[in-house]
Amino acid sequence: MLGDRAQLLLKMLVERYIVDGQPVGSRALSRYSGLDLSPASIRNVMADLEDLGFIASPHTSAGRVPTARGYRFFVDTLLTLRPLDTVEISHLEEQLHPDNTQKLVASASQILSDLTRFAGVVVTPRRSAGFRHIEFLKLSEKRILLILVTPDGDVQNRIIFTDRSYSPSELTEAGNILNQNYVGLTFEEVKKRVNEELKELHEDMTRLMTAALDAGSQAASESAEELVISGESNLLGVQELSSNMTSLRRLFDLFERKATLLQLLDISSHAHGVQIFIGGESGLTPLDECSVVTAPYEADGKVVGTVGVIGPTRMAYERIIPIVDITAKLLSSALANK
Repeated sequence: MLGDRAQLLLKMLVERYIVDGQPVGSRALSRYSGLDLSPASIRNVMADLEDLGFIASPHTSAGRVPTARGYRFFVDTLLTLRPLDTVEISHLEEQLHPDNTQKLVASASQILSDLTRFAGVVVTPRRSAGFRHIEFLKLSEKRILLILVTPDGDVQNRIIFTDRSYSPSELTEAGNILNQNYVGLTFEEVKKRVNEELKELHEDMTRLMTAALDAGSQAASESAEELVISGESNLLGVQELSSNMTSLRRLFDLFERKATLLQLLDISSHAHGVQIFIGGESGLTPLDECSVVTAPYEADGKVVGTVGVIGPTRMAYERIIPIVDITAKLLSSALANK
């Protein structure tokens, strides 16, 4: 579609605009391109790029800025990535401590925000609706504390209100039955099997275990926020975004609601490697002036979530793409060692 000369000038224009944030004119391109072309010749090439929709004139200035189409061509064809060095990667690894899934996710989101100075987002792992271990602890006559260890190693506590008082030995027996026979199954599977297989148990005991499974199922569904966002306030300092308060309010409303943003990030989890949505490509109006860079992460060989960065279309893609990519890989590794 574009000749070598036009590609080089487009590359230089995008790179200069990302660095300076100012429309790039033909004289600036003449200085930076290294091509033996007069400003007039460069203006002719720029006119062709504008006709093709790769650049646009924002106002009466002679300078030009990239369009979403120009950024897309730049990212797909002209971009030279700047990978992180080993020291930076080691520093990232030190910040991702595999002691708790929720802390890991929060750390990854904060790391993405700190390194890019934009908003870091992480979709939390899809949780297994089951348990690794269950215990019952008597609190009072008809109140029991359910201690639930999830397959991810997180601990959930729920209070169960019962119709009668249970002795410590009964509570121990109920916990032993569940731990010895039903670990690894979903709560619904266990509930069905308890009702079918344990008919010889006293009805009160079955009722206690069923109440525990109901509470555990609810705990699993409520235990984690689906989307963790860090550094939204960084976007207030981005001139292209903060200059339009209506657009900025829509963007922060998107962060607040989360459900719509989750749909976009879920699409990313089904793709391989880094995905980049530029401007309107996301299909979400609040992101029309933004780019979203995402990558899926894994646990036990399966994709369980997505990490990403949301910032202006004028972002340093050569730097941010490797940051998102390596963060996804390090998060996968941390979950594997958990």
